[in-house]
Amino acid sequence: GSAYAASAVNLDSEPRTITVTEGGSKQEIALGAGETVQFCANGCFVTMPNGDREALTGGETIEISGGVGRIK
Repeated sequence: GSAYAASAVNLDSEPRTITVTEGGSKQEIALGAGETVQFCANGCFVTMPNGDREALTGGETIEISGGVGRIK
């Protein structure tokens, strides 16, 4: 369920976009300044705003600051 979803929080003062690839489908998720979104309930790959790519299992939190995503 969504209780195990990963989340991303945009700590920047401008919008940021992450790209999520889950089950063969790719989607871009735009995060406004200060916004938090949940995604990736069953594992996925995420491409951060600066181009770094990470594998997530669900449950992680990505903090975006200075245009760079870090997994917490």
